[in-house]
Amino acid sequence: MPDTKRIKDLELLYEISTSLNQSFDLKKTLYSVLDILANSIGMIRGTIFILNPLRDEISIEVAHGLSQGAIERGKYKIGEGITGTVIQTGKSVIVPKISQEPMFLNRTASRKSHSSQELSFICVPIKKGSLVVGALSVDRLYDDSFSLTEGENLLSVIATMIAQHVINLENFYLEQEQLRKENQRLRGELGKKFRINNIIGNSSKMAVVFQMISQVSQSNATVLIRGESGTGKELVANAIHYASQRARNPFVKVNCAAMPSNLIESELFGHEKGSFTGAIRQKIGKFELANNGTIFLDEVGSIGVEVQVKLLRVLQEKEFERVGGSHTIKTDVRILAATNKNLEEAIEKGVFREDLYYRLNVFPIYLPPLRERMTDILMLADSFLEKYAKENHRNVRSFSKAAIDMLMMYDWPGNVRELENCIERAVLLCGDEDMIQAYHLPPTLQRVKMSSLSPGATLEDTVQHLEREKMIDALRTTRGNMAKAAQILGVTERKFTYRAKKYGIDFHRFRAEG
Repeated sequence: MPDTKRIKDLELLYEISTSLNQSFDLKKTLYSVLDILANSIGMIRGTIFILNPLRDEISIEVAHGLSQGAIERGKYKIGEGITGTVIQTGKSVIVPKISQEPMFLNRTASRKSHSSQELSFICVPIKKGSLVVGALSVDRLYDDSFSLTEGENLLSVIATMIAQHVINLENFYLEQEQLRKENQRLRGELGKKFRINNIIGNSSKMAVVFQMISQVSQSNATVLIRGESGTGKELVANAIHYASQRARNPFVKVNCAAMPSNLIESELFGHEKGSFTGAIRQKIGKFELANNGTIFLDEVGSIGVEVQVKLLRVLQEKEFERVGGSHTIKTDVRILAATNKNLEEAIEKGVFREDLYYRLNVFPIYLPPLRERMTDILMLADSFLEKYAKENHRNVRSFSKAAIDMLMMYDWPGNVRELENCIERAVLLCGDEDMIQAYHLPPTLQRVKMSSLSPGATLEDTVQHLEREKMIDALRTTRGNMAKAAQILGVTERKFTYRAKKYGIDFHRFRAEG
């Protein structure tokens, strides 16, 4: 008889071993193991618990004979109840009669259906060496003739067999948690980087831009961002996307002016293998990649008329075909577009479709050139100074009065981008100096300075220049105190404030210098 039982146990272990190596789906495999136990040893309920090392929480990974609600309720802390004790100590526990065991919590509330019959319970640790990663437990009807000790030995062997698989699952959970946290961190950084507060400016025209971004971000409206080159159109697009309900979904950017006209269609919509010379494999287009997210079409005015037709269809029907393909692809993409071209003039010339223009121009945002927001120049310059001083490990912290004059007198045809490049260059030229001087700035700015003070300059220009210098000197002396600066110059604070605004003087920066 003992030989017969030994043979049956060996057959059971062989069947479980085969099941464990049959599939890469771990949950499916573990469920199969419990099914085998139910058929072989009269198991009524079986449970495999996993320890989550990140939360110090024990939860049910798979179960036999339990409802989904019972599985969700089956959570324990280490050392709590019999299961928690087994995982804490790494030692098996046998309970001949559950009704007589005070430690039995019955947290899953799943044993009521057998309340008229006594149950036995065996719980063994799942461990690799000394590392406990979970537990295997079995309920069966109480039977005097069944050796619970032999049952415990058998379950311990099975637990050892599945230990490596459970450790792999634990590592998977750890990696998933780490990926989740890293993904959350990166999204947080992106959201912080592109929030509206990072678009610098306190001028009245920029206040309008900020208001419009806030109004349109939470909608799905198509936005057309207009403005000269270098005004920050891409930054506005970033702010809109990362403040929208699509912020967690793809944000795909396409510079339409940077691609040849014969390739832009393939770039946007993709192509099938063999659709044209050089199409050696299928290509997924930007609209497919941006599905459920946002696509930013920079310099949309550069797109040819033929591609404009397909773009119009995407806007109207939310569908397209790849180049050389016949399968219609549905897409849910929010479109943000930008241009520095005069689209109205392009429509008159017949190079831009009027119907596409109206589809894109649902919510226009105009970015003013830097010469129309002179009060923002010093704020932007300070921001770029801080950024590039940190990046290049320089100790430069401020601008000389002469350098400030040059920055304010220049009309900045390249807008914010030109200003940023100018400050980056100046920081590099500063070396070990702690202040950007006039001679660190590009020759184009120095020529403006010279011309403004040349004998040919008007009396009004000269007076305004001297007045501005006196106001800056007074603010430096008082560390940005407007009232005291006005007193030094013998004018009212109201008049001083008005002229400071006129000359683009920001008193806050002098407080920072102090």
